[in-house]
Amino acid sequence: MSDDIVLSARGLVKRFGGITATQNVDLDVRRGARHALIGPNGAGKTTLINLLTGVLPPTEGRIVLEGEDITNLAPHRRVRRGMVRTFQINQLFNPLTPLETLALVVSQHKGLGGGFWKPLGTSKEVARRCEQLLAQFHLTEVMNQRTEHLAYGKRRLLEIAIALACEPRVLLLDEPVAGVPAGEREELLQTVAALPADVSVLLIEHDMDLVFSFADRMTVLVNGAVLTEGTPDEIANNPEVKAVYLGHGEEVAAGPPQGASAASGGSAAGVPANSGTNIHG
Repeated sequence: MSDDIVLSARGLVKRFGGITATQNVDLDVRRGARHALIGPNGAGKTTLINLLTGVLPPTEGRIVLEGEDITNLAPHRRVRRGMVRTFQINQLFNPLTPLETLALVVSQHKGLGGGFWKPLGTSKEVARRCEQLLAQFHLTEVMNQRTEHLAYGKRRLLEIAIALACEPRVLLLDEPVAGVPAGEREELLQTVAALPADVSVLLIEHDMDLVFSFADRMTVLVNGAVLTEGTPDEIANNPEVKAVYLGHGEEVAAGPPQGASAASGGSAAGVPANSGTNIHG
């Protein structure tokens, strides 16, 4: 595997009984990439992310992270090796504030254990990292509010901040703007765009505005298999992609159709917005 490839999947297959959700998928994520994984509902996107992160074991195939075979590695061990993800649905500690949540995560990541109250008060390193993350993700003003009372866009920002607190080398974002009201989207989009350049990002998203403004590489999944891969311009002008996903075959410019944002409550270029998790993803 090339030194430029940070994450590689070969021949990934996932079967649920008689249903094949992932069909012989090959995928390479390059170091520092902004790589988008797109496709219609039921294409197998979330299933693929679950395979890459160890939430699901593959039926067949191999996954390599920075030269190490991690196919059978537990999810938390993949996090330790630098692969971190967010979820379609928030996985947050509702009773805690953003400051408390980040203090807990930073302390755990630095090997200080679960007793985060003491490190927060005594470790300048933990306090400094929390302060940086709160500022970076526009959470300073709400850092002492219980998470359950935060606006949904702020909850999404906190989830990405938690992921970044784990100091990932590969970050997998599963529909970061899904469900975020239009008035809260811009802050989140800007934050995603400003993620550290040395973190390789694999993004699942139906919002074509975000995808085409963010990605430098795109992979299209259809029926659990890779249809094609290329630059955003190549994908936008690919007849097969237009037919099955971007616009039912009509002419598409080198960028997303205007007003086709799934997060705005409509559909992504004529495709219904993802209504929730299913095994095909």
